[in-house]
Amino acid sequence: MSGASARLDAAPLQRWMGDLLVELCAIDTSPRADVARMREAEATVFAIIERELAGLSFPGAAIERRPINPAIAQHPFYSPLHQTKSPDRPEGLGPAEAYAGRCNLLYRIPGLSDRPGTVLNAHIDVIAPYVPPTQDDGIVRGRGACDDKGGVVAILAALRLLDAQCRTTGTRPACPVIAMFVIEEEPGGNGSLSLAIDRDLKASYDNVVVLECTGNRIHPANRGAVWYQAILSGDAPLLEAAAFVVGELEDEGRAIKAESRHVLFPQRPVQTCHGMLGPFGQHPSRICGEATFRVRCARPPAAVAALVRDCLEAGLAEYVGRYGDKTQVLDRATGRPKVARHYDLTPESTGFQVTVYGAPGHMGSIDENDGAITKLAALVRALVRSKRALNRLAGCEVTIELVGAAQGALCLEGGQGFVPTHGMDEITTRLRGAAERGLSAYLARIGPHQATTTVRVSYDKLHNAAFDGDADSRAMRRALAAAAHCGRPQSEVAGWTVSCDARLFALEYPGLPVLTVGPGLVEHAHSDQEHVRLEEVDWAARWIAAYLLDG
Repeated sequence: MSGASARLDAAPLQRWMGDLLVELCAIDTSPRADVARMREAEATVFAIIERELAGLSFPGAAIERRPINPAIAQHPFYSPLHQTKSPDRPEGLGPAEAYAGRCNLLYRIPGLSDRPGTVLNAHIDVIAPYVPPTQDDGIVRGRGACDDKGGVVAILAALRLLDAQCRTTGTRPACPVIAMFVIEEEPGGNGSLSLAIDRDLKASYDNVVVLECTGNRIHPANRGAVWYQAILSGDAPLLEAAAFVVGELEDEGRAIKAESRHVLFPQRPVQTCHGMLGPFGQHPSRICGEATFRVRCARPPAAVAALVRDCLEAGLAEYVGRYGDKTQVLDRATGRPKVARHYDLTPESTGFQVTVYGAPGHMGSIDENDGAITKLAALVRALVRSKRALNRLAGCEVTIELVGAAQGALCLEGGQGFVPTHGMDEITTRLRGAAERGLSAYLARIGPHQATTTVRVSYDKLHNAAFDGDADSRAMRRALAAAAHCGRPQSEVAGWTVSCDARLFALEYPGLPVLTVGPGLVEHAHSDQEHVRLEEVDWAARWIAAYLLDG
């Protein structure tokens, strides 16, 4: 792309991008049990995208709403439809019912030659909770702004630039371009899976660019992630048991990280995130920002209050020593501390209520943010260690319970990141063993009479394998040349520290170059401060256009 055309109408283009991104983010496309609402939201987003595509003038280009292929249900990468579960349908929906009338959106541009071309992929779904969009001073805020509707807008803007260039020169792209706007990346990638297994479609491309919030860094590899669900049941105090399970899962995550030496992942992005505990949290891979438990005892004397406080402080010291004190770290998005305070201790007539605070965000940003469930578990373990002293001072059995939790069972959900040094089977086996060790350690502490309490670990949700691509492929060299052309040379090449739909194409077709790049930062994705700078979306668009022109 020439320098003149690259800078053509930069200000109007950014205004258009901002307005379009706000329009897309105003539609809540988070997964939900109500499939009709998902279908309606997706169709509304696709109608907006189709409106923009209709304004392009590529000869022979075609827009297609392609239904989800039911064959994905037999594929090992298929993610069961947990998001469709509801009190009325606790088993959830089957793929035929869940995907009836739903689709991905394809835009295909023929090339001058019959050589395979490039796929551009971005997802339209987001996670809960919904955050309405705003635009101010070149920044769009709201759910989906960077993950991943900013990527959608970057593709549409790139196609605008490419269209203008082709009209100016009287030509068209040398090779085909396929833009994929897909559903259901966040629950596990079934939308992209439906397209990845299409062998006829594959014949028309030989490289894939997945738009995600990488800070516009180009990555030829992704770390993996698996979501676990651990259900504790039985007569033992289940929150106390869960605190020890969390502790052992954290220890196992640290062991996996220590073993994760890989040339493309020198930062060892092996995160352990606990996203949901009982009624607290919204998503397995969204860091939980708040959870509340009670310490119950009859008419607690002042001595009990003092010991409860001391135990909480001891547990907090253990947590801060390992994860850092995020009350002392400023959030770059707000200028305020990541966490205003670690917990509130509120006396009640029958004991104390403890509300624990964290800083929510994408599980990939757990080191920068703060997990309320991990912190809560450290506080509860400290209380359990001093349970005999608490019972003696209170003159009764002190109980520790999660506020709002159901009786008889407690569900803990989260995610474990890993790199290509470890396979999926090993990770799931080790997490299951860690949960069982955590429960055993707790039961050994309280006595054998509670041995009927169990923990059942399953992996029915997202299960993304890690992949390492060729850092010196022709596609990667093209990508780096385009970045240098657009004024941001990239000297170091590494894998992305997050998992996304890129792995579906890379693992379905070993040797296929699959790159991940896009505007926004993962530390803002899934957070309450999700946002993207329009200048970053603009750069991504110009990079895509330059990459395509070099095809």
